[in-house]
Amino acid sequence: MSDPVALTDPHSAGDAELAFEGALRPKTLDEFVGQRRVRGQLQLLLRAAELQDRTPDHILLAGPPGLGKTTLAMIVAYEGGRPLRMSSGPAIQHAGDLAAILSSLVSGEVLFIDEIHRMARSAEEMLYLAMEDFRIDIMVGKGAGATSVPLELAPFTLVGATTRAGLLPNPLRDRFGFTAHLEFYDEAELELVLARAARLLGLDIDGEAVAEIAGRCRGTPRIANRLLRRVRDYALVHGARPDVTSVKAALELYDVDPLGLDRLDRAVMTTMLERFGGGPVGLSTLAVSVGEEAETIEAVVEPFLVRIGLITRTPRGRVATPAAWRHFGLAGPGAEPSAGGAVPLVDDL
Repeated sequence: MSDPVALTDPHSAGDAELAFEGALRPKTLDEFVGQRRVRGQLQLLLRAAELQDRTPDHILLAGPPGLGKTTLAMIVAYEGGRPLRMSSGPAIQHAGDLAAILSSLVSGEVLFIDEIHRMARSAEEMLYLAMEDFRIDIMVGKGAGATSVPLELAPFTLVGATTRAGLLPNPLRDRFGFTAHLEFYDEAELELVLARAARLLGLDIDGEAVAEIAGRCRGTPRIANRLLRRVRDYALVHGARPDVTSVKAALELYDVDPLGLDRLDRAVMTTMLERFGGGPVGLSTLAVSVGEEAETIEAVVEPFLVRIGLITRTPRGRVATPAAWRHFGLAGPGAEPSAGGAVPLVDDL
């Protein structure tokens, strides 16, 4: 049942896993599952650029992590037969960093900048001119003798990805010819993602088991693929067929409940329900209570809990919904707490 090469040759096992990771990423829009509207819009944009023999417009991909922004950037380059250069906002902390990247681009190249909202402000301002006129101004010398030297750039397509589009300055956002907002996947789409990944893994898994995993993926293909591999590992170690029973056992072992809540999600919810009576409770108070950073709670945990209706955000703090009380089997109010509760400090919201 086990593969002796995988057991005796760790390099072969690592190469196989890397090959699997690469194979999971679709190479064309036709292979890409979900995001039907965005796929149609991108297809039109790329086809129009091809017919006019020009570089496609700059593209901004906005949405939560794990929905396929990096994959779509790779597809834009692949479908146009263009080279791809990849970087990230946190790596571009000076205008000189961006100038070095832009000046080395070849004509028609696709530049992908992940988390573009985290670029340094000086680099953002340089990008305005580069995106609009394919030119940057480089300062030579210092003080009163400094002069600005224009540098012409090869035409390129910038694909920016962000999880927080609201943090992008308006002048930068307006220079993108097309902005795509990626949505969470429904369970039917996730089942297609999982079925494709299972084929690549050579995993014989039935439809009921796939549906069980899809229901716990938080609407995110990246999480779906990760959970599928944990199910594969469980079936391999226990010599079990990956049916719905082993799927439930594997995901219970990895602290993923039927709603997709993980350990941190449950810690946040049980703290709200048991220690604060369902709220209102401020963000910083909640973060200290569970031993996590407030930014992690706000950016990673809270969006999912709000989306599935377990908490609501109010001007006075976070409040657990009746569905949260029911899910955790706790006796609680049948409706959200009234406005008569204690009001948290303003800076605690």
